[in-house]
Amino acid sequence: MEPVDVVIVGSGASGAAAAWSLSRNPSLKILCLEQGERTDPANYPTTTAAWELSRLGDASSNPQQRNGPGDYPIDDSTSPISIANFNGFGGSTILYSGHFPRMHPSDFATHTLDGVGDDWPFTYADLEPYFTLNEKMMGVAGLVGDPAYPEYDALLPPVPLGPMGRRVAEAFNTLGWHWWPSYSAVNTRSHGGRAPCINLGPCNTGCSQGAKASVDVTYWPSALQQGVTVLTGHTVQTIEHDADKRVSGVHVVTPDGNRVFQPARIVVLACGGVGTPRLLLNSKSPAFPDGLLNDHDQVGRNLMLHPLAFTEAVFDEDLQSSLGPHGCCILSQEFYETDTTRDFKRGYTMQILRGAPPAETAVSAYMSRRLPIGPDHHPAFSKLFNHTAGIAVITEDLPEPENRIELDPETQDATGMPGIKVHYRVSENTKKMLAHGIDKSRQVLEAAGGKVTTAFAPVRHTGWHLMGTTRMGTDPRKSVVKPNGQAHAIDNLFIVDSSIFTTSGAVNPVATAQALTLKICDNLQDYLRQAS
Repeated sequence: MEPVDVVIVGSGASGAAAAWSLSRNPSLKILCLEQGERTDPANYPTTTAAWELSRLGDASSNPQQRNGPGDYPIDDSTSPISIANFNGFGGSTILYSGHFPRMHPSDFATHTLDGVGDDWPFTYADLEPYFTLNEKMMGVAGLVGDPAYPEYDALLPPVPLGPMGRRVAEAFNTLGWHWWPSYSAVNTRSHGGRAPCINLGPCNTGCSQGAKASVDVTYWPSALQQGVTVLTGHTVQTIEHDADKRVSGVHVVTPDGNRVFQPARIVVLACGGVGTPRLLLNSKSPAFPDGLLNDHDQVGRNLMLHPLAFTEAVFDEDLQSSLGPHGCCILSQEFYETDTTRDFKRGYTMQILRGAPPAETAVSAYMSRRLPIGPDHHPAFSKLFNHTAGIAVITEDLPEPENRIELDPETQDATGMPGIKVHYRVSENTKKMLAHGIDKSRQVLEAAGGKVTTAFAPVRHTGWHLMGTTRMGTDPRKSVVKPNGQAHAIDNLFIVDSSIFTTSGAVNPVATAQALTLKICDNLQDYLRQAS
């Protein structure tokens, strides 16, 4: 393969932002390698009547259920939370809900403020211009003026709350608690050449309307126009370095099974919180016998997953709750910051979820013995469908070295590369946070007039937020990369995804990960100019 200036591994949220940012320099030859395939919006499940069934198969966020050609084995059997990701052009943004809040200023200084976790090596203010740029590129709906945040510059109009959202918002008002329309990567009017949302609902199987801001329709069209080359179905197995500990390129398995070497001046990793450490751990050499950059046993450690609690209530009225983006309605950050009157540090976001679609409503209610089979089936169903509201409690997950991923030599993907094992436990601090969140969620739903039917934690199939496994910092003994994303041990290797998060906050990480990527790529441009 012909040498390039930059190889980007991974085409998801951070890989796409990196490709766009770096390709603004027209002199750079940039190649992105993606192990998954492209998806075609014309073939998304929502174009078929059986779209709900796809969430158990090729549109599942669980790679063990999906088992696509770009997926790899993940043994999370000992973890209370299973790992969710999507390997394909656009990464997990193809299947994510589009819930898009920023991290808070306090999230960058948890050790200074609360004596837990570690401070990030920069502040919210340092990321703020990149948050703003990213929101313009992605198209983010919401409402300015939120007292929980510093001021936003501008946003698209918020996603309509609907009758269910208004009912729950009124309950928050009754309790005197914070709520705000969700920050949503969903077009509510035409933006970026993409049509607005039509409240179809099943965002998590891919948006055939193009209104949800997955990076295949936001960053990638511009990056491709700026000259970036993308090769899908190409699995990077190892990263090679020379005797001077400088990366020389990557070893790749092509779709037809050939093994080739791709030379590059710079390698940028954007494989996510489990994919990035997996690649590093598999890249062994005499200088790094335990995996590339793992000279201080930090690669794979400090895995953070945002343990989730879930509470659901049924209402007498038809609230049309299934209509609209499932994960984007309203949120509350009443309990986000540390409160010394509580028995845990830090806090959580309450994300109000819309009701389940019809097949899911029927199946889940039948399994919980709330929906009979027989003559009473349809009357009972009509009292459930569009009559429910849920609250997801997204807890801050503090970094712990024992929570980690490692290679699994007993399993392999289609190219022969090892899978991974997950070692994870929910901390006592987080358990207290989850219990508190369930109690407060009950109060909200009951104040809204609902009857709570479900409340539990942690929710197993919710490992969507993968953070911390190649964390950044100034001390190479406790971190893998520098504050600018540059590896401590190899100066022409950079990591830009959420694996470098120092702490997790208590919000969906995509907005922060992309802002961080844009910041790192500005610094990387300076590095490239100095190196040329």
